[in-house]
Amino acid sequence: MSTLVRRLAELATTTREHGLPTDLRDDVARRVLDVLGNSLAATSEPPARAVGELVREWGGAGRATAIGGGLLPEPSAALMNGTLAHSLDFDDTHLPSVLHPSASVVPAALAVAESRGADGAALLDAIGVGVEVAVRLGMAGYDSELGNSVFFENGLHATAICGAVGGAVAAAMLSGVDTDGIADTVGIAASMGSGLLEANRTGGTVKRIHCGWAAHAAVTAAGLARTGITGPPTVLEGRFGMLQAFCGDRVDLDALMSGLGERWELPTIFFKPYPCNHFTHAGIDAALRLRERGVDPAAVERIELGAPTAVLRTIGQPPEEKAVPKSGYHAAFSGPYTVAAALLGGGGLGVFHEDFTDDAAADPARLALAAKVTCVPDAECDGIFPHQFPAVLRVRLADGTELTERVNANRGGHGNPLSAEELATKFRLNATRAVPAERTERITELTYGLAELSDLGVLTSQLTGA
Repeated sequence: MSTLVRRLAELATTTREHGLPTDLRDDVARRVLDVLGNSLAATSEPPARAVGELVREWGGAGRATAIGGGLLPEPSAALMNGTLAHSLDFDDTHLPSVLHPSASVVPAALAVAESRGADGAALLDAIGVGVEVAVRLGMAGYDSELGNSVFFENGLHATAICGAVGGAVAAAMLSGVDTDGIADTVGIAASMGSGLLEANRTGGTVKRIHCGWAAHAAVTAAGLARTGITGPPTVLEGRFGMLQAFCGDRVDLDALMSGLGERWELPTIFFKPYPCNHFTHAGIDAALRLRERGVDPAAVERIELGAPTAVLRTIGQPPEEKAVPKSGYHAAFSGPYTVAAALLGGGGLGVFHEDFTDDAAADPARLALAAKVTCVPDAECDGIFPHQFPAVLRVRLADGTELTERVNANRGGHGNPLSAEELATKFRLNATRAVPAERTERITELTYGLAELSDLGVLTSQLTGA
């Protein structure tokens, strides 16, 4: 019988030969645009400067574009662009795996595609398969009885671990290796993926480079396979394989393989409307609804934020740190702060980057309102999570009025999708932080037309900053 990695590799080679259906290519193009916008918005962030300094120290022949910069070796460009893609926590999310696939896969694929002269259609096909592999690996680590990702329960960042493998599949497809070579690439990348989630709780900027390192590992794995390194054929299902190592006996191999190549998870992945941890989004939606109802933040006496039990470790604990975030980045992982920001009036599509600066996170009005928010588990939310990230806000005003807003379907996904206009607005607001407005229109046009683009340099030349 074929091993699991062989079956994934066969999907990759078949798709490379025949191409994705048009609707899936269109979906991938939207994800590429989303990643490019998120990345351009992050070019002035401290992690971008730090990684940029490091890769310049490394040197090497430049063959792939660093977004906002010049040319770098493929692994360095992937590290740079993957860091940018995840830096602002604005990247897409798959449920219930709780995984952000595009931020690792797109940078890895783009670096290899550009350096090896692939066309836009090949890039879209490779990203589509890479994203599919990443989220299916994440699904294999989802425990329905637990109601959560086993990766997450163990403090592991599935995005970086599974993203390294998905990105490697995409990079291998673009490298021209055969089915055996793609299988070897997966076997190599499975030894490279890593990432811990402690920074979500207590600080540190290392999480921002997780997707960059996954993309770097992906490009490296594909290169190693191309030059002769091999991987174990049972790297996924084996006794000492990836899934057993990370998830133990709570692995669902059927979720990985069922309907492979016929039923695609790709179109179900959520776009983010807000640049903050996805667990906070339903609370923001609820706060925005209360604002529309005319709630005056000055009249608020107390707020109860009900959420799934599992997410409270990220957005509600430790409570003293979530009420007073250490920085703008920490504020993006705070339930109390994001509710306060939405009630007080955010930017963009509800809240936006200006709500997550260090100055905004230290704003006395926001902190005073955040101090009135208590995070509690909610049974109804537990029943929905992690197919959505629901929340409920219960507000008591000074005159004794009590109001409730419950949000069971997040904006940006099935049940509450972002419109094409909203997604374009998100890209424009992101990209104009780094490039002129007229260039955002050109990038949008080229990205949506990737299936017909023969020279990727026409697009990547638009990404090098003002």
